[in-house]
Amino acid sequence: MSYTILLLVLLVALIFEYINGFHDSANAIATVISTKVLSPRNAIIYGAIFNFFGAFSGTHVAKTIGAGIIDTTGITQTVILCGLTAAIVWNLITWYYGLPSSSSHALIGGLLGAAIAYSNTGVVNFHGLYYKILVPMIVSPCMGFVVGFIVMLLLLRIFYHAHPDKTNKYFRKLQLLSSAFMAFGHGSNDAQKTMGIITMSLCAFKVIDSFEVPFWVILSCALTMGLGTMAGGWRIIHTMGDKMIKLRPIHGFAVELTASIIILFASFFGIPVSTTHVKTTSVMGVGSTIRLSAVKWGLVGNILWAWVLTIPICAFLAAILFYLQSIFN
Repeated sequence: MSYTILLLVLLVALIFEYINGFHDSANAIATVISTKVLSPRNAIIYGAIFNFFGAFSGTHVAKTIGAGIIDTTGITQTVILCGLTAAIVWNLITWYYGLPSSSSHALIGGLLGAAIAYSNTGVVNFHGLYYKILVPMIVSPCMGFVVGFIVMLLLLRIFYHAHPDKTNKYFRKLQLLSSAFMAFGHGSNDAQKTMGIITMSLCAFKVIDSFEVPFWVILSCALTMGLGTMAGGWRIIHTMGDKMIKLRPIHGFAVELTASIIILFASFFGIPVSTTHVKTTSVMGVGSTIRLSAVKWGLVGNILWAWVLTIPICAFLAAILFYLQSIFN
């Protein structure tokens, strides 16, 4: 069996990781830019560094993606390639329109569509799909909104009598810490998804005997995501940092603290949550404490539609790609 297809899969997987980095860079740095705690240039470097280190925090999420959703009988190099390509196309479309959609769900949808097109629905681990993907897809954004709202209310109560200028100065320093945790959490969850895909590919090609993520895979994904973050997906950063709501340092701290706690918790238990969903709903929850009308709900509606459509559209795209390649081969 030629190694060409394996090398092609590895290349496309790293392209996806790079695009994931700049598409989802808003998750790590949008709020710290919007509150002017860091300049855009410094923020992307800061975020990239902590994204890199976050990628080394474990491989639980990688194992869920690579071995917990689709049976090995439904995995070939072509299936993986079609799934990755569909996810890349969707990420580029949503990036162009400045919509913070989920790279994670794009990838999962692509893999599901290609695997079902190759075999049938019997290759899908519906138990893992339900409990590891669909339930967290609903619960984690709700947690982002509710926890963000509560955290912000607590901060407002604690600092109710503090002078606004002193409060902002204090939280500008604290936000450096919270944004570091946010970027670390983003790396801990999102970088692992591509690690899972590459390791899945290596297992399918019999390069490795068991699903254990090699160190070189971790390193390459960490570097690629960091470089992607440094490229900066400015359209989505602008949406999350400025268009949805205007934030001050205290709000930015609450958003980042909320999102990083939820994401790191999910990473520890191997749950591939959407960092985009969690960060976006944290912004909504924190912003709602100012007043409900402060959040641009029309824009939120467009974002929610992108979230709902991500998995089915990517599954459809991947299935079409698989059928097309089968015709020409």
